[in-house]
Amino acid sequence: MNPFWSMSTSSVRKRPDVEEKTLSGELRTSPLRASTKKQLPSIPKNAVPITKPASPATSSQSTNGTHASYGPFYLEYSLLAEFTLVVKQKLPGVYVQPSYRSALMWFGVIFIRHGLYQDGVFKFTVYIPDNYPDGDCPRLVFDLPVFHPLVDPLSGELDVKRAFAKWRRNHNHIWQVLMYARRVFYKIDTTSPLNPEAAVLYEKDIQLFKSKVVDSVKLCSSHLFDQPKIEDPYAIIFSPWNPAIHDEAREKMLTQKKPEDQHCKSMHVSGLSWVKPGSVQPFSKEEKTMPT
Repeated sequence: MNPFWSMSTSSVRKRPDVEEKTLSGELRTSPLRASTKKQLPSIPKNAVPITKPASPATSSQSTNGTHASYGPFYLEYSLLAEFTLVVKQKLPGVYVQPSYRSALMWFGVIFIRHGLYQDGVFKFTVYIPDNYPDGDCPRLVFDLPVFHPLVDPLSGELDVKRAFAKWRRNHNHIWQVLMYARRVFYKIDTTSPLNPEAAVLYEKDIQLFKSKVVDSVKLCSSHLFDQPKIEDPYAIIFSPWNPAIHDEAREKMLTQKKPEDQHCKSMHVSGLSWVKPGSVQPFSKEEKTMPT
C-alpha cells in the first residue's frame, strides 16, 4: 500500500475491505477524499546536513540564545563591531590589526610617550576566545617579556584578568583591554604581581627598577625590526627609515589642513551672534538700520 494513503486513514473514513483490495501490480484509481495532512518530500539519500552535528555537551542553543547554526556569523559580526569600536576610540599610541588567517588573533603595538617606560615600543598579540563574547576575557601577550610587575617574565603575558575578572558581554570590549594595557605603563600596580622581582624593586629600590626598565626598553627596541614570530601577511612589521619612502608619508601626516578646507568648514556654521565686540552680554549688538 502507498504510504501516502496510509497516513490519511485517520482523517478519511475507512472504506470497506473490498474497495481497498487491488489487483496484482495495479493501483486502484478510485477517487478518495482529500486528506487534511500534508507530507514533506522525502530526504534524498545523499543529503548532507547544513549545520554541524551538536555534541552531547552542548545544547541546541548557545548561551546567548543564538541558534548554533548562526554561531560563526554571530562571532564574525561581534569581532567586526569590536574592531570598529577600537577605531572610534582612537587610543593614543595604540595600534592594532586583525590577523589575515584568523579574526580571533589581533596584532598590535604600544608606543609609550612619557613616564618610566618612555620611548618604549612594545609589540603584542591579542588572543580572543572562540566563544567570544561569552567566554573569558581576551589574552594579551607581548612579543618580548617587558620588565613590569604585571607581565609574566617568561611568557610575556599581561595580567588582563586583574581588570576583567569576569568578562561581561555587551559591557566589556576589546578596546578596554587595549586601554588597560597602555595604562599599566603609566600607573604601576604591584599587588599580586606576575613578576615579583619587578614589584619588589619598584617598592624598595626605584633606581634599580628604572635601570632594569631602561634595559627592557632597549631590548625591545633592538628587536623592533625582527620578523614576526607568527607568519601572517597582516602582522605588524617595522623597517629602518628610508627617506625615499617615509619622507613623503611623514609630510602628509604633519601637513595641516588647507585654508580652503577650513573655509568650507566655517561655511557650514549657521546662526547669528548678537554680541557687541568686547562684551559678553547677549543681544548687546546694535542692529543696523536700513536706509529708506
